[in-house]
Amino acid sequence: MAGLYFHIPFCKRVCAYCDFFKEVGTGRLPDLIGAMHRELDERRGYLDGEPVRTRYFGGGTPSLCPPATIRELLDHAARLFDCSAVEETTLEANPDDLDVRYLAALREAGIDRLSIGVQSFDNDCLRLMNRRHDAAQADAAIRAAKQAGFSNLTVDLIFGVPGFGGDSLRRTLDRTLEADVQHVSAYHLTIEPGTAFGRRAERGTFAPVSDETSETEFRLVHDTLCSAGFEHYEVSNFALPGFRARHNASYWHGVKYLGIGPAAHSYDGRERHWGVASVARYIEGIPAESERLTDTDRFNEYLLTRLRTAEGIDLAEAERHFGAKRARRLRQEAESWLQTGTLRLSGARLALPPERFLLSDAVIRSFFETDDDG
Repeated sequence: MAGLYFHIPFCKRVCAYCDFFKEVGTGRLPDLIGAMHRELDERRGYLDGEPVRTRYFGGGTPSLCPPATIRELLDHAARLFDCSAVEETTLEANPDDLDVRYLAALREAGIDRLSIGVQSFDNDCLRLMNRRHDAAQADAAIRAAKQAGFSNLTVDLIFGVPGFGGDSLRRTLDRTLEADVQHVSAYHLTIEPGTAFGRRAERGTFAPVSDETSETEFRLVHDTLCSAGFEHYEVSNFALPGFRARHNASYWHGVKYLGIGPAAHSYDGRERHWGVASVARYIEGIPAESERLTDTDRFNEYLLTRLRTAEGIDLAEAERHFGAKRARRLRQEAESWLQTGTLRLSGARLALPPERFLLSDAVIRSFFETDDDG
């Protein structure tokens, strides 16, 4: 099975935290879409006949696209790839782009799952992040999606925003639960260089929250959502039973995927490919770059993706893919984490308890290999 990803890099406004590739304005959208159709044709053999299980429109802001544009891309892909067994087709959306008419047209185009970028239900927090919607528009967008027939909705939230923990975060979580969605992606704010927050941090006018605050807010998100019946199945993702994000799970489990669009990434099981991070150059036809993964790269990526999930690492699977020596060393080096309860071993499965996911980066780094390791 495989996945298809379509990258729509246009935004009306740049959020203060965002370091993804994007371009403000949609003037070049028609030319970009034409180039994406061209890339689909050029890379029709990339998945080696694997049936497509999931499709995803990310950005940027895919909800700036007319539904007819979405339909045309999906129909084109279905002529090139086996999409007969598709299980999930997701589109990322900004709340203020969504009304019932637009959403109904998206459903007709083939979208069956929406990822709505709410981020917060606190208007002051939204203004700080330079979001272009308010809390009322977020509520209205979720209601409109349900009215249009969507029954698989996820909202994105951001925590760890200085000054907006405590009661503000509690209110956002409460309103998220009241919205009755099936999935929540909750990300800790990272202050990245080159973003508005990053530039403020360089001037000394903005700083990340403390480690203690990070832990407190993470536990608040975890406890609130899990108490409401959500499963914390990946570091930043929570789902009601039966509503895990299938497309994202393909990244975590090493499934092949083809990315279409500027800066979109692809993976064929052996090499990673990424498109040029320029709309103009992408339209010109600059080809994707590629990198062949070494055995060490593949092992480290396996650790990176698996240890971010509730299932963790199956040591028997690790041995099949990477050899007995690596699996044995992994088990030995896990001992100190097992003694502190940061990792747990159940049968042959090594995993972080979800309530300890905030420590996943440190755990993963401790197992990384270099090409010089014996």
